[in-house]
Amino acid sequence: MDMEITLPGDVPIMTLPNTVFFPQALLPLHIFEPRYRHMLRDALASNRLFAVAALNQHPADPAAFEPAHPIAAVGIIRACQKNENGTSNLLLQGLCRVSITKILRDEPYRRIQIRALASEAGATSEDNAALRREVVRLVQLKQKLTSAGPRELTTFLKNVEDPDAFADIAAFNFCDDSALKQRLLETLDVNRRLRLFGDHLRREIETVKLEQRLQGRLPDERIPEN
Repeated sequence: MDMEITLPGDVPIMTLPNTVFFPQALLPLHIFEPRYRHMLRDALASNRLFAVAALNQHPADPAAFEPAHPIAAVGIIRACQKNENGTSNLLLQGLCRVSITKILRDEPYRRIQIRALASEAGATSEDNAALRREVVRLVQLKQKLTSAGPRELTTFLKNVEDPDAFADIAAFNFCDDSALKQRLLETLDVNRRLRLFGDHLRREIETVKLEQRLQGRLPDERIPEN
């Protein structure tokens, strides 16, 4: 499916709790709700595009129906398998950040008006390359300490040279903090995005090291004896 993709002015959208979607990311989804089955049929019959936004847990209007964060990501359906019970499994690949400018309708599924958002380097290519290498080092260290994420993914990440794409793939796969992920999605400055994620990784690593020192060499079931 290598093709030039023109982003339309409006797309369907899924609003999901604790799910922050990024450009370049690969998001597996299980489609089972009737409204999203309808949305999927329409998307497959047209441009295969829809957006995913994180559910806003603290909306300005508490009565709003499924309030979404105003910054989301549009993806393209790369693969889809329909099951005998009418549900579907699909793989969505992120294409770009978008701002939700208007909700056009909520039935039979939500459709939104969007504006594409472009990243900016925020620093020299040399500075961003150095930050990318530092984040790779931190991801590898976190993985060594916690066994987080598959090794193959880390190897792949090392070969992603574009700092913008690298920051998004790393954040999607190696950040467990949904609030921070949303902040990273909303950060268009690539240098700042890398710095924010690097600082978060350092804090996580220091926390793990401290916990390991406090635990000593005792197995988990014997920690109270320490």
